[in-house]
Amino acid sequence: MSSSLSVYLLDVAATRALVGSRDDQLLEVIRTRFGDDLTRDDDYFSHEIEQGAPTAYEALRAVVHGGPFSEHKDHAFQYAYAYKRLCSLTGSFLDNDCFTPHRGDWLSVVDQGLNALGITAVSVDDFGFSDLPAPLPSSYVPGCGEWTPDQIARALEQFDATKRAVDESGQAPPLEPEVVEAVMQCLGWMRHAAGRKGFGVIGFRS
Repeated sequence: MSSSLSVYLLDVAATRALVGSRDDQLLEVIRTRFGDDLTRDDDYFSHEIEQGAPTAYEALRAVVHGGPFSEHKDHAFQYAYAYKRLCSLTGSFLDNDCFTPHRGDWLSVVDQGLNALGITAVSVDDFGFSDLPAPLPSSYVPGCGEWTPDQIARALEQFDATKRAVDESGQAPPLEPEVVEAVMQCLGWMRHAAGRKGFGVIGFRS
């Protein structure tokens, strides 16, 4: 079974602040402009909704209002998808063709490539965890992780240091071509973010 990665360039702090913001105007804009998307998601998760999970809009409203959330752990995925929807609406989608689709431990493999280049400040495997803003309940799928502006700045510094060392020694770490391509894509995400004050990356694995 394959997985996908959705990665967004956005103001991390501002996006997290949407959780519990009680911004009913934002909710109305989403319901008006993206009602078909909400309906499509409800059709896809119709069985879970019949079992008591919130609809896409109900989950979105709970996220924006900071609750209430279903106490059933099997319903937590709807709130994670609602947060993903907020990220997709407020951020810019980043090219992810090295990661969608992917199988097995590919994210960990790419992390090994990043580490081989001295980059330890960020991790693509973190996008598979459940690093959702409080008070959202933890959800296994979709996974969520973020790279803050500080982490990205540090990661780029680490890469620059490795580049200087390679230039001096003439020896680059031995990496498979597909890993190099994925690492370069990650560096592209980081450079996009570094060019905008306060911007970082939030990713979702599903």
